[in-house]
Amino acid sequence: MKVVIALLLFAAVAIAKPADMYTTKYDNIDIDEILNNERLYKKYIDCVMDKGTCTPDGKELRKNIPDAIATDCAKCSEHQKTGTDKVLNYMLKNKKADYDELEKKFDPKGEYRKRHNIKA
Repeated sequence: MKVVIALLLFAAVAIAKPADMYTTKYDNIDIDEILNNERLYKKYIDCVMDKGTCTPDGKELRKNIPDAIATDCAKCSEHQKTGTDKVLNYMLKNKKADYDELEKKFDPKGEYRKRHNIKA
């Protein structure tokens, strides 16, 4: 669940390029601003969970989360992997219910959690 959530979530993983990597088009998004602003954070979570409207980067993120989880973010740039780790660590520490909901939707068997030895 490296993206969700690359979340996965706020690393702004997007459309695959011909080189089979996610676009870096959204890499300039300020992840700290999103994580430190409850309103922005909620908009992204709602987007990813199909509970609200999405920005273009949110739509791309939501679309690519399943692939990023399945491949352990193999198509992510180093910048995207770093951002994903930041988001996931934040969620696990501060928004555990959101992490659990994302995991239920995108990784119901908990494969990411198993691969990364994350305790429930």
